[in-house]
Amino acid sequence: MNIKSKLTIMSFLEFAVWGAYLTSMGNYLGSIGLGPEIGLFYAVQGIVSIFMPAIMGIVADRWIPVQRLLGINHLLAAIFMFATGYYGFTAGADVNFTTIFSLYTASVAFFMPTIALSNSAAYTILKHNHMDTIKTFPPIRTFGTIGFICAMLFVNFFGFKDGVLGFNFSNDLAFASFQTSYHQFYISAIFGVILFLYSFVLPNCPINKSDKKLSLSDALGLKAFSLFKQKKMAIFFIFSMLLGVSLQITNGYANPFISTFKDMDVYANSWGANNANALISLSQVSETLCILLIPYFLKRFGIKVVMLMSMFAWVLRFGFFGLGDPGSGVWMFIISMIVYGIAFDFFNVSGSLYVDNETGEDIRSSAQGVFMMMTNGFGATIGMLIAREVVNHYVYSQTDLALQLEGWRHSWLIFAAYALVVTILFAILFKYKHKPENVENLKR
Repeated sequence: MNIKSKLTIMSFLEFAVWGAYLTSMGNYLGSIGLGPEIGLFYAVQGIVSIFMPAIMGIVADRWIPVQRLLGINHLLAAIFMFATGYYGFTAGADVNFTTIFSLYTASVAFFMPTIALSNSAAYTILKHNHMDTIKTFPPIRTFGTIGFICAMLFVNFFGFKDGVLGFNFSNDLAFASFQTSYHQFYISAIFGVILFLYSFVLPNCPINKSDKKLSLSDALGLKAFSLFKQKKMAIFFIFSMLLGVSLQITNGYANPFISTFKDMDVYANSWGANNANALISLSQVSETLCILLIPYFLKRFGIKVVMLMSMFAWVLRFGFFGLGDPGSGVWMFIISMIVYGIAFDFFNVSGSLYVDNETGEDIRSSAQGVFMMMTNGFGATIGMLIAREVVNHYVYSQTDLALQLEGWRHSWLIFAAYALVVTILFAILFKYKHKPENVENLKR
């Protein structure tokens, strides 16, 4: 097996671990009475993302080869994820929040660093084999999204009927899909163990044997915070955090929202209401395709316009959720899924390129860490905590189904209004004049 094939499989498994539960966990939590706590389960991913990737990065740089540390982290994450599922099995409907949240938190604390570790392993292996990372890595990373989609669809269509395991592609109400049960955690754990074993066939990535000791501030990339002294970069990072607020909201709440329609007679037999995970997987399909559009849009319009497109796409993402339904209005859900690729990729990829182009070589990697910390760390954490309060107020405080559905619509429109305000402010405050040579610098 050649190097690219090995890394493609690694990328597929890396995101399959995440895809098994990320978009469907909210559905399970709602079914066991923990709907009001969904936001905390997604917020903790952001909390651990603030410090765990940096810690594991230090370990990989100094003591344990990155591909080996990747496997170790996946094994530990899988153990705690399996424990989360097993506790859900033994507790049934009497799940204790503290217990299941603690087990889940331990799992994601080891999983979240693996995203950066898998990228680092891929870059290192490609460079050691004299391959162009810019040309070679994107197709490899695309298979990560494909792995995410495959895991989502498996959890959606696989489950039990009359005690027998099998697939179901119809709207059979007697079928118990894994997307509504603790079994999704088992699936994630299985993928994690497979990746742990697979890490032993990956090429070795040498550690840094330099005797030079890094200070804690250097190791954690804190020197890059000096970029906040530059007005342009300070505005960019602040807006990165503000936009990061939106990143996890639909992952946490889209599935419970769409599944709510199953309890209404008019939507009970609709395909969308019964296959929320499959419907949401269109978002990841869009993400895969939109990655390919970024070079054209960057060259044609420049980074500011591309990022504004991403921000406005979040307005549409939330807005169409608030206006659609899985029946005659399912087309609005579909549009919401399609624009997700623009909302997610155009911001994350173009933002990363902008940071790379605007920072010096000595702090470039650290600056990327700050960008990730502001978006997936602080932004996503704050976003989920705020979203939790909004959804709990408008949705989970209601017992009447019609009022819950109306509460969902209010919530989505509030999120859309927030994204619109951020878009307008960014357009006014962020100054950037597009020049073709800037794009050429980004390519280099």
